[in-house]
Amino acid sequence: MKRITLFLVLIAFGIAQAQILEPVKWYTSVEKISDTEYKLISKAKIDSGWHLYSQMVPEGGPIPTTFTYDDSEGGFKLLGNTSEEEGHIVNDPVFGMKIKFFEKTAIFEQKIEISGEQSTLNAFVEFMVCDDTRCLPPSEMDLVFILNPSENNSGLPIDSGKTSSVDNTKVNDLLYGLSPEDISKSSSNCEGEIAITSSTEDGGKSLWSIFGLGFLGGLLALLTPCVFPMIPLTVSFFTKKSGQNKASGISKALLYGFFIFAVYIALSIPFHLLDSVNPDILNEISTNVWLNVIFFSIFLFFAFSFFGYYELTLPSSWTNKTTQAENAGGLIGIFFMALTLAIVSFSCTGPILGSLLAGSLTADGGAWQLTAGMAGFGASLGLPFALFAMFPNMMNALPKSGGWLNTTKVVLGFLELALAFKFLSNADLVQHWGILKIEPFLIIWIIIFGGLALYLFGKIKFPHDSPIKKLSFSRIAGGILVTAFAIYLVSGFRVNEETKTFTPLTLLSGLAPPVGYSFIYPNDCPNNLECFKDLKTGIEYAKKVNKPIMLDFTGYACVNCRKMEEHVWSVKNIDNIIRNDYVLISLYVDDKKELPEDEQILVNRINGGTRQLENYGHKWANFQTQFFQTNSQPYYVLLNSDGTQILNTPVGYTPDEDDYAKFLECGLEVSKMNDNE
Repeated sequence: MKRITLFLVLIAFGIAQAQILEPVKWYTSVEKISDTEYKLISKAKIDSGWHLYSQMVPEGGPIPTTFTYDDSEGGFKLLGNTSEEEGHIVNDPVFGMKIKFFEKTAIFEQKIEISGEQSTLNAFVEFMVCDDTRCLPPSEMDLVFILNPSENNSGLPIDSGKTSSVDNTKVNDLLYGLSPEDISKSSSNCEGEIAITSSTEDGGKSLWSIFGLGFLGGLLALLTPCVFPMIPLTVSFFTKKSGQNKASGISKALLYGFFIFAVYIALSIPFHLLDSVNPDILNEISTNVWLNVIFFSIFLFFAFSFFGYYELTLPSSWTNKTTQAENAGGLIGIFFMALTLAIVSFSCTGPILGSLLAGSLTADGGAWQLTAGMAGFGASLGLPFALFAMFPNMMNALPKSGGWLNTTKVVLGFLELALAFKFLSNADLVQHWGILKIEPFLIIWIIIFGGLALYLFGKIKFPHDSPIKKLSFSRIAGGILVTAFAIYLVSGFRVNEETKTFTPLTLLSGLAPPVGYSFIYPNDCPNNLECFKDLKTGIEYAKKVNKPIMLDFTGYACVNCRKMEEHVWSVKNIDNIIRNDYVLISLYVDDKKELPEDEQILVNRINGGTRQLENYGHKWANFQTQFFQTNSQPYYVLLNSDGTQILNTPVGYTPDEDDYAKFLECGLEVSKMNDNE
């Protein structure tokens, strides 16, 4: 009768289900016991709500899980039977009997003894799964075990499954002391949690704000000697070439502007290809020590180019080829005119584009931020050509070319010089060189902007500057503003008596090193807080003092992380909560310090494939993506004292002080609810 029940269940649900269900995935690994003995490990990962049945089930029940090992070549013998975990024994609602089954995961182990040289062992498993209302037909899965002890130095199982997966359970236990399955969301909720979440979902730099910055960069490029004189020449070319047909001239100018926009958009496409291969790759690029040093060198090179000591140009052959292609006429000719403009103006636009590229790589949005910035830049460059073609009389309002164009270029050179030290600071922070701490950084910036003020007041000259007979209003006003900014930088040496650090400057958030990174007032944690930089150590301390945990996924080169620490965490009530009510664990995803050898292992990527952990940044970035399915920073997670329960919805960049305070208070409220249960 039971067999008939099983048959009817399978038929009914087999017909009813149109989709193919695969609630169990199998992984294999091998542990070496001795030179001739091995342990073959088969791990089943089971979807939520489904049950995998034991190897031992009562008569008339479901199909038991069965392992068959291929010994056709006679190279090994089995030592005992295949063992399994304890599992659960309950009354099965489908079969109406007590049956042992497994939920979430199941591990089966078989010891073998090999008699010769054997590199692989084949097997297959037959199994059956059910949930509370249905069963799936019995399935068979081929298993492959690779016997390669020489590569198993870490003591972890060697991946050999057809899924090319690493045993996450053992890896996570070694690295973090827990697995994603060990962490659950608290069933308790605090009042207003949804409101907090919705107000912070759009935190950080939106793509529109990056577009705006790119647009501003394009406007600055328009005011340089390489681009500005091209506006009347190009507009005149389109309007005169079309003769009496004004509409034709306007349409061609619009196409010209659009193609300028398209050229700069196209420059961001390769970075999307990189991002699709590995979501962490742009973060790894942006925090790469030597790449930041290269950026520093490039920005210095750009700065002195803007000062007029040499010109940056792309190969003349490029210009010649695009100029020749302009003669093709029609859409193709207009496109190559736009491409020619992009090439010949590179000496002025190149440094601005370099700043945009470097800034996008060090931001959370990666390739999409770069695309938004490039779109803004291209739109800003292309728009004037279209507008002035439609309304030629507007060109009468344009200022005449002159010395002010070179002045704009030199001012940009000073800005490039200042930004160069931001990238050197990134490398210094990530590599822990201890060279460019807050004091020398502020002094260098004070000297740079002091020099800019002297230039605007006419006290310093550069090679291409025209003689100054009289200071213009714009030079005087600009000099006063820059002098005020230099004085503002000096105020960064004021000491905050509460935190015993220098006072963070709002305008330098994310540009300057953290104020705790100091020769005079060194502090390993933000705002002189007590923090842990190791997950296991922090959890042990939280258990000891019975306080909830605040996980802070951060980075040494993370701009928004510094803004949060210096301008939100420093608010008195927020500082009191973090300092007194939470155990702070700060995990730096760009820390390049090398991991111990036993932790330099392969781990699974969430989007498929594996990666080798080499440093602490890799370790914490893997923890964030595996456990919380996100790879942006800052990212804040509130946990109970043993790290197994998420108290409320995690948040990212939350510049609103009240929202962030509510987020912290919500976590405390839920923690107290759980303690009282």
